[in-house]
Amino acid sequence: MKDYRSGMPSTPPFQPDEQHAGHENRTLWGDAWNRLRKNRLAVIALMWLVIVTAAAISADFWVPQVFGSPTVFSTSGAAELRLKPPTLAHPMGTDDVGRDLFARVIYGSRISLTVGVLAVVVSLVIGLILGSLSAFYGGILDAFIMRIADIFLAFPYILFAILLLSVLPDNLRGITPVFLTIGILGWPSIARVFRSSVLSVKENDYVEAGRALGASDIRLMLRHILPNAVAPIIVYGTMSVGGAILTEAALSFLGLGLPPGSPSWGGMIQDGRIYLTSSPGVVLWPGLAILSTVLAFTLLGDGIRDALDVKMKD
Repeated sequence: MKDYRSGMPSTPPFQPDEQHAGHENRTLWGDAWNRLRKNRLAVIALMWLVIVTAAAISADFWVPQVFGSPTVFSTSGAAELRLKPPTLAHPMGTDDVGRDLFARVIYGSRISLTVGVLAVVVSLVIGLILGSLSAFYGGILDAFIMRIADIFLAFPYILFAILLLSVLPDNLRGITPVFLTIGILGWPSIARVFRSSVLSVKENDYVEAGRALGASDIRLMLRHILPNAVAPIIVYGTMSVGGAILTEAALSFLGLGLPPGSPSWGGMIQDGRIYLTSSPGVVLWPGLAILSTVLAFTLLGDGIRDALDVKMKD
């Protein structure tokens, strides 16, 4: 189409095609999700965690009715049921007192996921608060918080947890002391990671502009710094769930976790270690449950890290 006044073809207003229009609406989190979906190992890990979580949540509705109670056993039939190999009725066999191993592994996933998630939540709450205060205000407060973190990191993690749990009386043993102990001991690493992230973000121009406009420290932290500094914490927190599960299993194996008889993966390995040669399934199945779940959280965290890397191309 020509413009007859100038003799030159007229240029229609720019109208982006569908491909460009789609890119204009892209966001950081949308791009990260698209990259995560292309990571096969991360997707497999996520699917496995969804299956484990769904089984743990719904266990009360089908596991006892099909496979029996994971904690109660019949003394009259214990001799016939103890240490049975896998069958259709007992897909993973039975333990030394006749309890179904599949039922105990499923209920053990509930304990492990609960401890892992709640422990990381405790660590995140403490670590984010102290790490943000340390980086934002700096000075004496920064030095004080980091020295406290150094003191916590100076002690061997598992030995510190053993020390804290060993002083508790038997009537206070349970999930709550375990995840609180793991969570309290896990905050220094999160505080250090978040401190580094906040230090790099708070020097940006938009933070300085908000401060010049009179924004309060809380508003600057919650609206401008935290959303842009939280990506490394998402990755670290995801991987830390697997570490918390492994720590709970180790404490239960040492007799400092859940009470005896509880369907904890670490406790199941502790109870079945003397039958390792005669009935290896008693140790094998909870061991595989720990391995697969911890590995899934690690692979998912690794996939999230790659997905949040803005330098990666689709």
